[in-house]
Amino acid sequence: MYDGKKNTSYEIFYAALETVKVKLPNEEKSALEIWKKALDNVTPQVEVKSRRVGGATFQVPTEIRPERKESISMKNLILFARKRGGKSMADKLAAEIMDAFNEQGGAYKRKEDMHRMAEANRAFAHFRF
Repeated sequence: MYDGKKNTSYEIFYAALETVKVKLPNEEKSALEIWKKALDNVTPQVEVKSRRVGGATFQVPTEIRPERKESISMKNLILFARKRGGKSMADKLAAEIMDAFNEQGGAYKRKEDMHRMAEANRAFAHFRF
């Protein structure tokens, strides 16, 4: 949402859901259920945080609070929808939702990268405090 334009953001979101419903007609789920599944697919479980221990900085994997998980996943969907090529924001958002539902697209790749970084730095998990 830019400049507090809630009504405009609602219109974009619901137009995107309508587009999803039209483009995935053979899916037995409703557009809202598709959106929820897409959001689950791009929701990260862990992230890495920088911790300074004895002069060295370590990337320490930490679990994410549920509220932060939700906000990160929505931010990523919107960010990658904005980066997409397309006619309107509703079309771009619909395309990103469909990609997330099918476990592909930018937001899904961001989640996979976060998990990969956390897995690579699992040895430093004992620095969590």
